Amino acid sequence: QVQLVESGGGLVQAGGSLRLSCVASGSTFSRKSMGWYRQAPGKQRELVAAISSSGIITNYADSVKGRFAISRDNAKNTIVYLQMNSLKPEDTAVYYCGADSIYSQLFSPARLDYWGQGTQVTVSS
Repeated sequence: QVQLVESGGGLVQAGGSLRLSCVASGSTFSRKSMGWYRQAPGKQRELVAAISSSGIITNYADSVKGRFAISRDNAKNTIVYLQMNSLKPEDTAVYYCGADSIYSQLFSPARLDYWGQGTQVTVSS
């Protein structure tokens, strides 16, 4: 069974840090591009960070550049991390992990092959 399971969300004060994890199992996720997305209440889901299957190529939303870092570990199960530093109240959202065989597809989240269930991140001011 194909699964993406996110963890690591929580409540943090502005300026703090969190690290999100996404464990991918049940398919050859080591060959898939992965992304972290977020959706705030009343807003569309947006791409936060993307990483290619090899981990060599990454992209970030302008709003998180210099503060967030995406990485992956393909050693056993594929695990994708999102290190979030200098968090701001506007980073508050449900964060989702997504995957697709095609890197460019990560920029069209409505068409992704796989999604996790999401983890809540709340940043207090």
